[in-house]
Amino acid sequence: MFLVHRVLIFLIIASSAALFSQAPEFAQQYRQRLGGAIDELTRIIQTFDEQANHAGLDRQAALNVYTASQEGFLRQQGDALRSSFARYQSLSDQLEDLSAASPILRPVMIARQPDHRIIAHVWQDFVPALPVSIAGAVWAGFGALAGAIAASFLVALFGMVTRFGRGSRAKGACPVGGRALQ
Repeated sequence: MFLVHRVLIFLIIASSAALFSQAPEFAQQYRQRLGGAIDELTRIIQTFDEQANHAGLDRQAALNVYTASQEGFLRQQGDALRSSFARYQSLSDQLEDLSAASPILRPVMIARQPDHRIIAHVWQDFVPALPVSIAGAVWAGFGALAGAIAASFLVALFGMVTRFGRGSRAKGACPVGGRALQ
């Protein structure tokens, strides 16, 4: 029984270390997708600004044309463009923060304020990598620690259940004959 506990503890710690070690790679893939989203939004914004300038308008004046339109479709287009400008700014700020952060802290920074569309796409296409970086090793250590804590909690819980089971059998009826043990 003791060997089973040790194997279980080892498996929990090793699995947790392997899982956590992927955090820097996930952050790297997130960062790459973030850059791709910014590139695409940049293209859209540049095209809009060029068209506005060609018409003799700046960005805000062009957006005001959409807002003042009697057509609901054009007002919706203006709202969509405003949303794109805001998303571009948000993603650009996040990329700047991620680029300035150490690889060890990038997973934490992403977890603080993720872009849910990008997270979903990264998760869908995520390819694990061998953690040969310092950041991967640090996160594997965090994972091993988390696994050790989880394993010790499970062992303690299992021990309480086992002791409780033994205690109730000792105070209860004898399994043979039905009389209480003295």
